[in-house]
Amino acid sequence: MENPLVYFNGLFSGSKKHNRFLSLLFNRAEVTTEARQRPPLAVMVRKEIADHIRSWRFLILLLLILLTYAGSMYISLSNVKAAVANENDPDRLFLYLKLLTISDGSLPTFHIFISFLGALLGISLGFDAINAEQNAGTLTRLLAQPVYRDTLLLAKFLGAFTIVSTLFLSLALLMIGGGLFVTGVKIEGSEFIRIMAFVVVTVLYVGFWLALSILFSVLFKQATTSALTVIGIWLFFTIFYRIVVSMIVKAFFPDPVYLSESEVVSYQQLLLDFLRLAPSQLYTDATTTLLMPSVRSLGPLTMEQMAGAIPSPLSVRESLLIVWPQVTGLVAATAVCCALTYYCFMRKEIRT
Repeated sequence: MENPLVYFNGLFSGSKKHNRFLSLLFNRAEVTTEARQRPPLAVMVRKEIADHIRSWRFLILLLLILLTYAGSMYISLSNVKAAVANENDPDRLFLYLKLLTISDGSLPTFHIFISFLGALLGISLGFDAINAEQNAGTLTRLLAQPVYRDTLLLAKFLGAFTIVSTLFLSLALLMIGGGLFVTGVKIEGSEFIRIMAFVVVTVLYVGFWLALSILFSVLFKQATTSALTVIGIWLFFTIFYRIVVSMIVKAFFPDPVYLSESEVVSYQQLLLDFLRLAPSQLYTDATTTLLMPSVRSLGPLTMEQMAGAIPSPLSVRESLLIVWPQVTGLVAATAVCCALTYYCFMRKEIRT
């Protein structure tokens, strides 16, 4: 639309003050019109991002992750010279991958830390996404506007997901810059792809816990109940699930000592299949394969399969093919949580 100021040309030619006033008036009207034409989803996502960034719980978890990152990078940089000089290590030439995987035993590596803190970050960003709005009385007023329920859910998820993606991408780039500054060695293209793939897997892992926490924020009216439920599920899969699976498998299957080699391989493969129902196991398998190019398989191997194998690193394509089932599992689990959240929220009575 043409600026209406052109219709007033010549009317106030003798007064610069009036011309300036008209220019500000119509420019402000154009900005207001553009703001009204902005999609509701974009406005809600920006509002969610701003709310998360200003919250104390996000700042505390961000501080913990940054401290963990700084400690892990300090230990890695202190031990990277000895790791690169180890000729028995097939991954010794991948300097920037070593920064994420080496440790002197005093602290776990960074990707091990993220398997714990990343889940807590996703839970903290979503456990009160819906029930907090309902308890504050803003949910009914928000949905009284021309905003669909699925738009609200999508804005809640995308706002937190954007923050998580930006955070871990920034940490990865900071690690690459720090390694370049300290060592002076440029990063190879394969290392950069592996680190970016590690960031994608990490964001998907945190996104699963975010989607699960939003689901329980829909199911439960109290934020404390949803938070405790999701944290209980996280503790079960992180600590107790491996113990429970081992006890069940040992109770129903014979002792591996009395089995043949092929039966032992089948026994171990069955055990791994049950363990991979846990999101933390999927994340650990995927990150280990991406950050350690010498890992050739995530399952048990027979002596015939190992015979003649050369201990050399895999290409990026082969490593991505190995971790593709793990990535698919994380995406599928996240999609199931989002679908259940949509179904439950569509049937939820929000006026009480």
